[in-house]
Amino acid sequence: MIVAGVGGGRRSAAAAVVRTGQLAGVCAQERVTRSRDAGVKGSGLPDEALDLLLGRLGLSRASVDRWIVAAGDGDAAPAPVETVDHHFAHAATAYLTSPHTSAAVVVCDHDAPDVSVWIGEGAGLTRVPWPWAGAGFARLLSRCGTALGLTPSDVDRRLAALAQLRPASRDPRVDALITRSADGLAVPDDVDQQIRALARAEGSVPAALAASIVARVGDLLVEFLGDVQARTGLSQLCLGGTLFYNASVNTRVKSCGLFTHVFVPPDPGDGGNAVGAALSASTSRTDGASAFLGPSYSAHETKEVLDNCKLQYEWVSEEGAIAAALKGIQEGHLVGWFQGAMEWGPRALGARSILANPQAPYVLENLNRFLKQRESWRGYAVSGLQEAVGAHFDGPADSPFMECDYVPRRPEIFRHLLPAPDAAMRVHTVADGAHPMFRRLLEAQGQATGLPFLVNTSFNGFHEPIVCSPRDAVRVFYGSGLDLLVLNQFIIRK
Repeated sequence: MIVAGVGGGRRSAAAAVVRTGQLAGVCAQERVTRSRDAGVKGSGLPDEALDLLLGRLGLSRASVDRWIVAAGDGDAAPAPVETVDHHFAHAATAYLTSPHTSAAVVVCDHDAPDVSVWIGEGAGLTRVPWPWAGAGFARLLSRCGTALGLTPSDVDRRLAALAQLRPASRDPRVDALITRSADGLAVPDDVDQQIRALARAEGSVPAALAASIVARVGDLLVEFLGDVQARTGLSQLCLGGTLFYNASVNTRVKSCGLFTHVFVPPDPGDGGNAVGAALSASTSRTDGASAFLGPSYSAHETKEVLDNCKLQYEWVSEEGAIAAALKGIQEGHLVGWFQGAMEWGPRALGARSILANPQAPYVLENLNRFLKQRESWRGYAVSGLQEAVGAHFDGPADSPFMECDYVPRRPEIFRHLLPAPDAAMRVHTVADGAHPMFRRLLEAQGQATGLPFLVNTSFNGFHEPIVCSPRDAVRVFYGSGLDLLVLNQFIIRK
């Protein structure tokens, strides 16, 4: 049985393939078309992503037994097509890719009904009747971010980045402005004007206000989750929907103590719905889906690209690739790191990453000014061995998909990377079961410096999605400020 799932619709479309009950591949349309947030085509499908996935699995469209689209995520699709509810797809992605066999599932999204509650048992999901009136947590955050003057197309990411600058900030005026009602959130009609007035008083970079807004929404979400826990009696929680792209919110939920374990999937947003749509047709579970289910490329395929581009390169062992990357990082270089199968979520987790030394002078300036061309106040994430993260950061027990914010216990260690002295940063905790070569690189970094941490940002060009293929990696390498490219076991230098 081959099942193809589609999520994301006109924006952020993705395809997923389930074969004999197992999640076999996931790919966002933008990664293949190279157009950020690319949606479905006229067929109602993410054609390029779907065909790439099927081809890499040795399949074709004729091989597909069932087509399942998250409702509202496409206008047309091959007949016969099945649809599943948008919120159900979010819940299925969150629960069916988790390690749990029973859990409460909460979806907080920009799409109506904004908030929904589910119970996962075995391989099934049951919706819990839960009335919700008005906008939910995700739409409120976007509305407040727009009121702060953030660009609507990127409002959620920029609001989260602003909040990281002043994570401990709390404004009692925000607490009084946003409250809960019996069946939702209580927000005044003129909340936009009131937020704008507060922003004008704070200045050009309203970080404290942004952090206060995110913190308030997090507090109210935790209150709501307390009701969910009391009603369901379950000790495990899975989270789905676009709200959970926000690392500060995830940190607040994971640290609240209501649940013994909180799971956020690699992609909790609309593109990730492709996974839930496909898995909903199966009666089996993933028991914890890998984050690396995108396309991978053999040494022969990679060599063909390099030879076709007439590039000079060096072929080394895996240990040689790790040594070359480590040497470049220690010399203060920006290193493109391309290894194995691509991540299927929005975060670079060690397969399609740009790496740097967090202790290198000017590392933040090099990343913001010359590589990513971002504002000077934008921060970056670090990846670290899980056992070391607990020793150097305050935050949740784990963040395997770079989904949480942490505060350094000794900010001076990361002073070259922090855009503000008391800033928080997203952290990727790398455990034993994570990407093996990336973990070995972190271990080597730890042996060389005593600190097994690396700056880890997505491998992409300006305003582009993360690279997918070796050809994408080569183009970005030569079109950016990267110094070294470790492309599987091929080493390319400028």
